[in-house]
Amino acid sequence: MNKESFVYPTQQLIPNPGNVPEFYRAKTISPNAKTALPEILFITSYPPRECGIATYSYDLLKALNNKYERSFRLSICALESEDEKHIYVEEPKYIFNTDRKNSFGSLLFQINNEKNIRLIVIQHEFAFFANRESQFKLLLQALIKPIIFAFHTVLPKPNDILKQHVQDLTEVAKSVIVMTNSAARILRNDYGIPSRKISVIPHGTHLVSPLSKEDLKHKYDLAGKTVLSTFGLLNSGKSIETSLDALPEIITQSPQLMFLIIGKTHPSVVKHDHEKYRKMLEEKVISLQIQNHVRFVNSYVPLDDLLEYLQLTDIYLFTSKDPNQAVSGTFSYAVSCGCPVISTPIPHANEVLKNGAGIIIDFENPPQLAAAVIKLLKDDKLREGIVSKALHKMASTAWENAAITHAQLFKKISNEPMELNLKLPEINLNHIKRMTTDFGIIQFSIINKPDINSGYTIDDNARALIAMCQHFELTNEQSDISYIKTYYNFIKFCLQPYGRFLNYVNHSKEFTQQNYTENLDDSNGRALWALGYLISMSDILPKELTEDARNTMKSALINVHKIHSTRAMAFIIKGIFYSSMQKEYSVNDISLVELLANRMVQMYRHESDESWCWFESYLTYGNSILPEAMLYAGIITGKSVYNEIALQSFDFLLSKTFKDEKIKVISNNGWLHRGMDSVKEIDGGEQPLDVAYTVLALHRFYDHYKNNAYKEKMDIAFSWFLGNNHLRQIVYNPCTGGSYDGIEKSGVNLNQGA
Repeated sequence: MNKESFVYPTQQLIPNPGNVPEFYRAKTISPNAKTALPEILFITSYPPRECGIATYSYDLLKALNNKYERSFRLSICALESEDEKHIYVEEPKYIFNTDRKNSFGSLLFQINNEKNIRLIVIQHEFAFFANRESQFKLLLQALIKPIIFAFHTVLPKPNDILKQHVQDLTEVAKSVIVMTNSAARILRNDYGIPSRKISVIPHGTHLVSPLSKEDLKHKYDLAGKTVLSTFGLLNSGKSIETSLDALPEIITQSPQLMFLIIGKTHPSVVKHDHEKYRKMLEEKVISLQIQNHVRFVNSYVPLDDLLEYLQLTDIYLFTSKDPNQAVSGTFSYAVSCGCPVISTPIPHANEVLKNGAGIIIDFENPPQLAAAVIKLLKDDKLREGIVSKALHKMASTAWENAAITHAQLFKKISNEPMELNLKLPEINLNHIKRMTTDFGIIQFSIINKPDINSGYTIDDNARALIAMCQHFELTNEQSDISYIKTYYNFIKFCLQPYGRFLNYVNHSKEFTQQNYTENLDDSNGRALWALGYLISMSDILPKELTEDARNTMKSALINVHKIHSTRAMAFIIKGIFYSSMQKEYSVNDISLVELLANRMVQMYRHESDESWCWFESYLTYGNSILPEAMLYAGIITGKSVYNEIALQSFDFLLSKTFKDEKIKVISNNGWLHRGMDSVKEIDGGEQPLDVAYTVLALHRFYDHYKNNAYKEKMDIAFSWFLGNNHLRQIVYNPCTGGSYDGIEKSGVNLNQGA
């Protein structure tokens, strides 16, 4: 329909909301029934329009759609003008020409007539509506949907006109989003916007799959170069000349240096000044005689290419000369790609790069910039420290986390209930494979980089073996078999002639002293669990592999009757359960399970009472495996006492770890002792392994008892990884497939160990 020739039909009008001209009051009651999903309309610039807000909106909507399913439907009202019109890959729901007066009334009618639109999100920049501010305000006043404003510019110390304008905009909004704490303070202190209306949601950043810096430099003809870079749509406010003026001094210390200026000139700048700014930069390069050290990448670079440019960058330079620039997506992306950043002191940089997460220099100060670059290039440890601090600080700003925070706000603001359903991610084995050598899976990583110096453990290889067996069972992916063999061979390597496993092996494949100073019962139990699981797949894995595993397990079971560690006994019971699940359990199997299970029963009866149904006087780590093992013992032996204790202890554990549709496992910052009400009393220290054990136990209890409450809790427990935790942040990297090492009181531990 041609929006300019739109004619209002006879409609049932709702009452006039204040002194709004009749033209803006054409709002109707839709005759259509509501769809199943609420619709959220974004009024924003949108690709292929080349501007930062268009890119931001595209990334945000993509993240929301990737993160949630059966929750909402997202639609776009694309902002255009007489000078800015586009052909879209996917046609937006509405196209809003802000230069045409009639567009405002047309859009108003369409939005208010669409009952499925439950919420409107406006990505605001003052320039978007500069020619029609009064019509824009009337539109806002007449809309009958809840409105969220996202302010991309917040100017301090406004004059009376600007202050009143912002107050008018926020008056009609249910919530206002800003991207920095400093912007929130300005809204409160300079504009008088109440805190209850303001939400701080940082600019999103892209998680990346780690690529070789040297390989990328070869790809982009930068082999052997030390690379500085900056990117974004060029305009004079970026002050690229500051970096150019610093280069001669830097080059004296780093002759192989190359400075990349990535990005085309901003379209609005081209319309008014053509390529005047770029030509000035090119002339400066010549006058400084640094032609061999500067490369202009004069294009609107696709995201994948941009992220590669940033990963090959040694130092990222951000030299904006606008002290009021509230936020920069450019250096946020650089940080997320592992670039140490040198920046001028815009509010965003002051927040993100403080406390050693980057270097701040004065505006338009080439000598300071040169000194900072030279200092960083000479100190590898300093650069690594900056990158680590910045990555940990920026973890919460991943687009996945931005999506979670936005969705929670949508749910809060919506006039009608909104159910949020997190989407299960695809299986991604990239990180497991990167962590695995031909000897086994490495114990630790630094962020996502395997740390070979940390060596190997049987604990990690046992769990890796089970995970890869499960993947093979699910997919029949033949390449999995080589990994299964690697992990199995490591376990076999650790078995000693006296029937016990050692746990710790260094990178030189030597057993470490740690094996002789720690109790390794639990490690032995995990190894037997893994062997049992491998044997359980004898119908689909190579026969010689599972037969060898059976012999290894037989050797390792000789001395397990001497083990009294609660969790070790539970792991052993699990291993026996799996090893014989395809046939009848032998007399020896049943006898050994009864021996271990009876010890656990004795512990349970000694410690439990009406209010404390547990095997010990405290809850520690890996708790779910204890009731799970008792369930297996009941299955193997047929004795109901084991099943009764399994149910009592598991339901007790769940009562302590599940609350308000969330799981919070026992913290390693302090165990949950008898008399403590719940794990809510201790913040942080939650480990992904404990959540995984809980998922496995819930799955087994659901399979056995068909109680939907277990299935529901299984979904809730797994959603902990997806962001349903006290931080509302993901606890895995969807690009690498690696789980983070845990969540603390105020942040995620980004290391992705085995």
